[in-house]
Amino acid sequence: MSEELNASPGQPIIALVGFENAFAEIFAQCDFGKSELVHFENGMKMASTWLEENLNIVAIISYSEIMAPAGLALVETLKKKQLPLVPFFLVVNYFNPNLRTLALSAGVSDVFRLPLKASKIQKRVTFLIDSWAQLKGNIKPDVPPIKNIAFAKRAFDVFFAGLALFLLSPLFLIIYILIKFESKGPVFYYSLRAGTGFKVFKFYKFRSMFVNADQRIKDLMHLNQYDIDSGKKESDNVVKESLCSQCAAEGKCQYPLYADNIQWCEKDFKYAKMASSGSAFFKIKNDPRITKVGNFIRNTSIDELPQLWNVIIGDMSIVGNRPLPLYEAEKLTTDKYVLRFAAPAGITGLWQVEKRGKGDMSEEERLMLDNTYAKNQSFVNDIKLILKTIPALLQKENV
Repeated sequence: MSEELNASPGQPIIALVGFENAFAEIFAQCDFGKSELVHFENGMKMASTWLEENLNIVAIISYSEIMAPAGLALVETLKKKQLPLVPFFLVVNYFNPNLRTLALSAGVSDVFRLPLKASKIQKRVTFLIDSWAQLKGNIKPDVPPIKNIAFAKRAFDVFFAGLALFLLSPLFLIIYILIKFESKGPVFYYSLRAGTGFKVFKFYKFRSMFVNADQRIKDLMHLNQYDIDSGKKESDNVVKESLCSQCAAEGKCQYPLYADNIQWCEKDFKYAKMASSGSAFFKIKNDPRITKVGNFIRNTSIDELPQLWNVIIGDMSIVGNRPLPLYEAEKLTTDKYVLRFAAPAGITGLWQVEKRGKGDMSEEERLMLDNTYAKNQSFVNDIKLILKTIPALLQKENV
């Protein structure tokens, strides 16, 4: 398996995405004929290298859960970049019949569940590469029916979001300057969310955290005069165990945030480990990952305002079911919950109305309300929800 791109011009390439050194022995047992295995750290690097060097990639094998960034989101990225359609395989830990249907309908050729068998991989990959010219013409995406957004709802969304962006533009400028002044890094960031029909899109927010949060905490460790020795010991452990239990099971971070060419972790397990250690210094209320400006815009939910741009470009609506992080959406592909994804993704919706003044709401109750909204969604009902919950439009997200 190649770490560097040493393939000769025109040589068939099977791209391995996100494997690093995982399963090297399995792939070494496979005979793919003239095709060379080339490793790419992530899907973005593969796509850019493919375009820049005009590679002859004949198949892609990605080590990613179906709803993770290197899963269906990567399939959509390759389509948008108009790269050649080639067999796309996923290697996953978690799998069920509904996820298989979702993956195949989105353009994934086959899914391998761990543990891997070299003979099965070789047989399936080789067959699809050899037969691709005949098979790709017969591929017809089977997209589940989704309720189309009515013209009135779409017109209202564009008008409302456009007016809000215009009126709030001075506030946007002030927040932009404050974020730039306080800390280095991009002003906006995005995470990948699943919206209508499990469509994956970029969900925008103002940045409220230091980009180098983990390094910042490491730099502050020497200030703890009460438990320096144990602090150093804990710090060493954190370096070795930088993933939470969920991410460790997948072998990589499942909570990535993106901005420009920067990537960092939303959950930041390194901080969580440090904060839960015996060190008294890190039991302070102020989260050292969050900037002062970030703390203000989070408490006032100003960090959510860039989602108005998601409404303008059609990823979201003013009223709808909240789009979910991919690791959450992946768990909701069963018949009991899948209906919620038939409705538009929105900034506010039915469960926000029900929650106000009624304390905490269980996850089950919220999901059932999402299904209820999907069944009864209409422009008239949306207006009623807006009139009831105008304050909730800027409500801090708790999803």
